[in-house]
This record gives sequence, structure tokens and C-alpha cells, in this order.
Amino acid sequence: MVKIAWHPLYAHPLPEGHRFPMIKYELIPGQLLHEGLISAANLFEPGLLEEEVVLYAHQKAYWQQLKSLSLPAREQRRIGFPLTAQLLEREIRIAKGTVDGSEYALQYGIAFNVAGGTHHAGSNWGEGFCLLNDQAIAANYLLNNGLAKRILIIDLDVHQGNGTSEIFENEPRVFTFSMHGDKNFPFRKEKSDLDIALADGTGDAEFLSKLKESLPLLLAHRPDFVFYLSGVDVLASDKLGKLALSKEGCRERDRMVLQFCKDHHLPVQVSMGGGYSPAIKDIVDAHCSTFKIGLDIFE
Repeated sequence: MVKIAWHPLYAHPLPEGHRFPMIKYELIPGQLLHEGLISAANLFEPGLLEEEVVLYAHQKAYWQQLKSLSLPAREQRRIGFPLTAQLLEREIRIAKGTVDGSEYALQYGIAFNVAGGTHHAGSNWGEGFCLLNDQAIAANYLLNNGLAKRILIIDLDVHQGNGTSEIFENEPRVFTFSMHGDKNFPFRKEKSDLDIALADGTGDAEFLSKLKESLPLLLAHRPDFVFYLSGVDVLASDKLGKLALSKEGCRERDRMVLQFCKDHHLPVQVSMGGGYSPAIKDIVDAHCSTFKIGLDIFE
């Protein structure tokens, strides 16, 4: 049975008027249950991640500042969320959901996290609504425990996965692939193993063509596990995205990636990443589509 990480703490309270759409973390599982695509048995509530596993991807000094809630105000502003004990617990549970999900993916072929995709968190920093890098932590967990030998990270969020790229800069067992908006945040990019930078306004045809060209090239890394970051901020409706994918184009993107994993017998863990369309329905529908496609391909 396909497993999906979700916890009530995912929908963290934020100050009035904050631009991050936290409510999506309540609406996504609710919509999937309402449509009968999943049952309560598909959902699991992640526990607390062990400190030693956090330190697989993050430097101890940074982790200590988070844990003691002593991260400087400037660094908190860089993250975009006020640092609290509840927020930190949320981030730890999200990362645990991706770690556990990676093990479920080994068992069932695919697993999801309703949150995650916190790819802007580097080894010693957080930014862009990201404190801990869930997929980087989980990738190192698999490597350190002998559960995978060579990992591929496919990051198709509209923003470059700069934190992920920095963490794995000198790790040949992990191949980082990021296809993102060239003129978008983060304005100081890191170097992924393969970066494809897209011009503002890139639509379905060009995006999907570049993805189709790129996927076969990734097999040269000989991966035995895939992490997929399926941000829906690539949509034309997204207020932070600057690309111009339709909902149909976003669905085809997910189908291409997940069918690629299925065809090549690659277990895949999927984290949702960003989405900032003004209408919450557009965000939730696009995220739910990712689940639908994955369930259809792997079940």
C-alpha cells in the first residue's frame, strides 16, 4: 500500500497576511480522501527525527542554533518564518516523513510527503521557507544505512534546489538535477550536477521538451533510488513562479518523471515543494494531481 506522510503540525499557524499558503497541508489530504483516491490507511504520521540523522545533512552549529531557538534574527528573516519550538517540531516531522517515506518507497515503489521539498536549506543555513532539507537528509540516511548506493534527485520546483546542490557538491553518489527559472529566487545559485535554467514565460512545449531530453541522460549516473521534488509553482497562475505551465503541462511533467521511475524500476519518494497561486484551489488541485498520477502508475 502506497504510504503518504502527513501530520496536523504541517499546517503551522503564521502571522495574518503571510504569503505562504499553509492551509494547503490540511486541504490536500482532505481532497484525496474526499475523492476516494486514498483511505486513512495510506496516511502515516511521522514521529521525531533523531538528531544524528539531521546531522547527516546539516552542520552541528546550525542545528544547535535551531534547537536552542537562538538563530539570529537576520537568519530567521532569510527563512521567512518566525522560529518557534512548534515550527522546529514541524520541520523535524516533515524530514522524518521523507526518511520514513524513502523506506516505504523501497517496499512499495513510491511514497509521498504532503509537505517537504525544503531544498533551499543548505548544510549551515535556512532560507526561502526551508529550515531542514528533507530530501537531502533522507538521501544520506539511505546511503549511510546501505539502503541505496547511488541516488538521483530530480528537482522540478520553479526555484533552484540550491541547498540540496550545496550539500551534495562533493558527494559522487548523489546526482542533483534542477530545472528552474533562471531569473528567479535564489538569486545566488549553487551548482547542481545538471542545471537547466529556463527563461521567464517558458511554457509547456519547451519545458516538457527539455525534460524529455534530460531524463535519459540521468541514467548515466546509474541510480538505484530517486527523490522527486514536484513543486507546482511552475504554473502560469503562480505569483512567484514566472514560468507559464498549464495544469495539463504540470500533469504531463509528473507523468513523465514518475513513468520514467517505474519503467526503470527506480523507487521514488515524492515531496510536494512550492505553490503560490492566488487561488488555493489551483494549488491543491495541482498537488493532488501529482498523487493521482503516482498512484495510477505504481498501484
